[in-house]
Amino acid sequence: MIDIDKIRADFPILKEKVNGKPLVYLDNAATSQKPQVVIDSIVNYYTTINSNIHRGVHTLSQVATDAYEEARLKLQQHFNAKKSYEIILTAGTTHSINIVATGFTSLLNKGDEIIVSTMEHHSNIVPWQMLCERTGAILKVIPMNYEGELLMDAYDELLSEKTKLVFLNHVSNALGTINPIQEIIDKAHAVGAAVLIDGAQSCPHLKPDVQALNVDFYVASAHKLCGPTGVGILYGKEEWLNKLPPYQGGGEMIKQVTFEKTTYADLPHKFEAGTPNIAGGIAFGVAIDYMNEIGFDNIAAYENELLAYATKKLLQIEGLKIYGTAKNKTSVISFNIGDIHPFDIGSIIDKLGIAVRTGHHCAQPIMAFYNIPGTVRASFSFYNTFEEIDALYDALVRAKMMLS
Repeated sequence: MIDIDKIRADFPILKEKVNGKPLVYLDNAATSQKPQVVIDSIVNYYTTINSNIHRGVHTLSQVATDAYEEARLKLQQHFNAKKSYEIILTAGTTHSINIVATGFTSLLNKGDEIIVSTMEHHSNIVPWQMLCERTGAILKVIPMNYEGELLMDAYDELLSEKTKLVFLNHVSNALGTINPIQEIIDKAHAVGAAVLIDGAQSCPHLKPDVQALNVDFYVASAHKLCGPTGVGILYGKEEWLNKLPPYQGGGEMIKQVTFEKTTYADLPHKFEAGTPNIAGGIAFGVAIDYMNEIGFDNIAAYENELLAYATKKLLQIEGLKIYGTAKNKTSVISFNIGDIHPFDIGSIIDKLGIAVRTGHHCAQPIMAFYNIPGTVRASFSFYNTFEEIDALYDALVRAKMMLS
C-alpha cells in the first residue's frame, strides 16, 4: 500500500515551483527524482569518509571500501545474481552496453548475426552497429505492430545457428511496452545465442531476477531508480565476464604490470578501471534499499492505477492519440494532439509547471515506424498523484486551445 503523502515528503524537489507554479514532474522515464535519504548519503560520504577505495590501508579508505562493496552486495541481492562479482559497477546503462559490445569484437566472425528490436533506445542500437562494422557481423531487427508489441513470429524466423547475440530492452522508453523477455531469452539460448537485456526502463517498475530469467547480461542505471546519475550496473554471468576482455586499461583492473606484459585482476575489478563514482555507488545501494522498503509490488500496483487513470483522462481530449497501446506496459503515455508539434505542447505546459518529455526519445526508428517527428511523453512514478494527472489534463486542454 502506497502512503503517497509520506512518500512525497521524502522528495524535497517536489516542493519546488517552476515558473511560479507547483512542480508537476512527469519525466520519470528520463530520470527519477531523489529522496532525501539518497541525497544525505552523498553528502555524508564527502563529509565524513571521502577516500579512494580498494588501495588504502588507512581507516577512511577501509570505511569507504566497505561502504562501496556493501552497495555491491545490495545490488547482488536485489537482482539475485549468483555471485557478488557478477555485478560490475559502471557509469550507467550506456557504459554497460558498450563494455559488452566492445568485448564481443574478438568473439564474432564475419557473417555472424546479431538481433535487436525495432523499439530500441539509440544506446542499444549504435554500439551493435559499431560492432558489426568492426567484425562483419550482420544486424537483424525484430519488427513490431501498431500497438507497439514485438512480432514474435518474425523473431522466430530471424533466429538461426548464425545468431550469436540478441539484445533488446525489457521495457520501451518511448512506448512503455513490457517485452516478453523470458520467451526471447529461452529461444535465443535454444540456438546457442547470448542475450543482453537493457533494463534501464524496467527496473524502476519491477524487480528482475537474473537467475530466474537465465539471462547472460542485464544492465541498468541508478538515476532511473531514485539514485544518482553517473552510476549503473552490468550484470553478467561469470563465464561470460571471464570470456570478455577488459573494456579499458588503468588502475584497479590489473593484477601485475611490467613493460613486457600485464595480467588482469579478477572479477569484478577487471572491468572497473580507475577511481569509480564512489559516492554514487554507495548512494545506489541506499536508493535500492529505499525502493525495496516501499516494495516493488506496491510500486507496480499504484503506478498501474496512475496509468489507467491518465489514459482514460487524456483520451477525453479530442484529437489526442496515444502511441503504444500494448496490453502489457508500464506507466508511460506517449501521445500527440492532432497536428500540433509535440515541442510546442511541451513548451506551453512547462509554463504551467508541468515537466514532460518531447521529441523522439532517442528512439528514432519507432518514430519512423509511426511516421511522426516525435511525441509528448508523460511518464509516472510512485510519487506522482492523480491530482497531478488532472493538472496535466487541464494544461493540455489549454495548450490545445492556444495552438489550434
